[in-house]
Amino acid sequence: MESKKKLRIARQEDDAAINVVHSNMTLDEWFDKWISICKKNCRDNTKDTYTRHYKRVKDALGWRKLNKLNLMVMQDAINNLETDNQRKNSKKVLVDMLEKAYASDLIVKNIAKQINTDITREEKKMRRVLTVEEQEIFLKEAENTIYYYLFIVALETGMRLGELAGLQWKDIDFKKKVIHVRHSLTYFSKNGKYVFQMHPTKTNKGLRDIPLTAIAIDALHQQFFKKKRIVNQGKEPLEGYEDLVFVTKNNKPTTQFLVGECIEGIMRKIHKHNPDLIFERVTPHCFRHTFATRCLEANIPLKTVSQILGHSQLQLTTDLYMHVTTDMLFDSLEQFERKRHVG
Repeated sequence: MESKKKLRIARQEDDAAINVVHSNMTLDEWFDKWISICKKNCRDNTKDTYTRHYKRVKDALGWRKLNKLNLMVMQDAINNLETDNQRKNSKKVLVDMLEKAYASDLIVKNIAKQINTDITREEKKMRRVLTVEEQEIFLKEAENTIYYYLFIVALETGMRLGELAGLQWKDIDFKKKVIHVRHSLTYFSKNGKYVFQMHPTKTNKGLRDIPLTAIAIDALHQQFFKKKRIVNQGKEPLEGYEDLVFVTKNNKPTTQFLVGECIEGIMRKIHKHNPDLIFERVTPHCFRHTFATRCLEANIPLKTVSQILGHSQLQLTTDLYMHVTTDMLFDSLEQFERKRHVG
């Protein structure tokens, strides 16, 4: 009876967060609390990302007491990372961790905010965008691949790969010519095993309807028959993912790795058939950049492009896609010339 009473009291204390934290915790111990309590409602793959960013500084900082951390030791740990991008990602995790520690009265100041991540000053790479000619060449070489119609829909809608991988037939309204983007499919390691999980889009802006072009509608119709052939071959789908639009040749959900492998194969064919052509590397996200650029080239308002892409802020669209392609540059100068001669 006494033991049950003690257990009940202990549970009550834990619920009240009395025994959750203490002032002499190490950073490793605090990370475990932070990820399990403060980030409890995050997606599993998001937690996995946070863990990966923290592991970069774990050896240097994890054993240190929270109340003994100082800017010099934290800056030194960040300095030893390979790239500024790694530094920025690890800093974001440390800042949030220490902000929660500060709010819990475990530290008197969040010193992680003062960490400098701009060390090597890497030059920002221009986002890869396919020119109209490159787009035609790529699709020509992709025609007989399993993801041919996925590439077309990506180029016609700007959907993220996770959104395309998670697209279901019930999300498509052929009558109204629209795709309802409602979720994203993720594939990540959980307890040492890779699993699929379907999630709602990260933000309310991600929940959106995308108008379908005639090219996209035709590609989706062709994909319907393509998948039907796969099903008729007796390929069993993964339980819970029977309605997916884009699948592997074995009727299983697709992943970024598999799409990337397919792209690499297409790139080899491009270089083989066009030995004198300089065709830079393509990634799955290039199709999204290319769609946005084609929209801007067509003078579609930036706010409309932002809504189609599902960006949470218009500024994000501006920062990402307000680059000028060679085609746009020449078109603008030609317009300038015509107006000058008319004047």
